[in-house]
Amino acid sequence: MKDPRNAIERFCYKHPRFGVPNLILYIVIGNVLFWVAGVLLRNNTLLSYISFDAAGILHGQIWRLVSFMFYPISFSPLFALLSFYFYYWMGSSLEKYWGTGQFTLYILIGWAVTVLFGFIVYFATGYSVNISGYYLYMSMFFAFAVLFPDMQVLLFMIIPVKIKWLAWIDAAYFAFVVLSGWSSFPLNLLPLVAVINFFVFFGGELWRSRPRPASQSTINFRREAARLRREQRDQLYKHKCAVCGRTDATNPELEFRYCSRCAGYHCFCQDHINNHIHFTE
Repeated sequence: MKDPRNAIERFCYKHPRFGVPNLILYIVIGNVLFWVAGVLLRNNTLLSYISFDAAGILHGQIWRLVSFMFYPISFSPLFALLSFYFYYWMGSSLEKYWGTGQFTLYILIGWAVTVLFGFIVYFATGYSVNISGYYLYMSMFFAFAVLFPDMQVLLFMIIPVKIKWLAWIDAAYFAFVVLSGWSSFPLNLLPLVAVINFFVFFGGELWRSRPRPASQSTINFRREAARLRREQRDQLYKHKCAVCGRTDATNPELEFRYCSRCAGYHCFCQDHINNHIHFTE
């Protein structure tokens, strides 16, 4: 089965202008503005009109399709400010690593599946669930942890902790919400919905990196080498980029190299030799 991440990378390569630059900045600004409004008004009247509500949307309140992304997760000044800073830090780091197009797609996929979940629940049960963007932003944290697992942050401004350990704690919290009944059904399924975009981006890599018997890895290595030789013989090229699919026959002006950090024979063009997810099998 093809890795959706490769399709995403090819799409962004073919559409270099796709995406919203500094998207996370606009998201954080929206969160801050509604947080300030909620604090100043000291009531939930305004905020009740920005959460996702399928019934309200179908009755003309279409702004809820976007405004739920700005629903404040807390009115505690310290917790809210730390969250805003953390969102911006993670989002801007992901955009720098991936590029504007891929980061925009990550947020867009998460938004789309959340909206779809809200409508499915409404049409299936008649119950309109109120949804914020909290779990979507936490799924962004999972992506950050995969890409920067050994980066350290100061927990409570004192204790240095690696990002990957915080991600495991976050995963345990997601599992607790889903299984414990702490949130009533179907709201308890929101964490599962929120990580769909994470698995779209990283599911293939996580599947390839799963533990395997040594003999099975050897067989797959030989099979991959044989497949590449067949492709080269049948399609009259020597090198093909594993990300964008371009070859030295279709694009003779490109340089192609093999990645020493990838397991197996995996070739990349000059645009992707330093910008790809490493194969681990």
